[in-house]
Amino acid sequence: VQLAESGGGLVQSGGSLRLSCAASGFAFDEYVIGWFRQAPGKEREGVSCITSRDGKAYYVDSVRGRFTISNGNTKNTVYLQLNNLKPEDTAVYYCAAEYGSNCEWQNRNPDEYDYKGQGTQVTVSS
Repeated sequence: VQLAESGGGLVQSGGSLRLSCAASGFAFDEYVIGWFRQAPGKEREGVSCITSRDGKAYYVDSVRGRFTISNGNTKNTVYLQLNNLKPEDTAVYYCAAEYGSNCEWQNRNPDEYDYKGQGTQVTVSS
């Protein structure tokens, strides 16, 4: 199983980024694909997830209305569009996968993902 993130970077407050996750090595349609983040000294936080089979998505309250998760046009790719970024969004963002379909539960329990990528740094300056 491989999950490869890309698209992180440094932006000013109010800016946008699009993160990509390219997945391989598993039956993509049978998994929840999600993003979680971890800032220095803080616990892992589930940001968003999507059920690959039907595209149903879930967001943590702090990003709802600013971030959008979607299945990509390329097979086995998931995007996370980050708009109106704030300094408190600064963290390493990880793409992760878990067999099943309970996206909301998975997002609330990011430590329970079976697979995760190496992460991509998002830094938002004020």
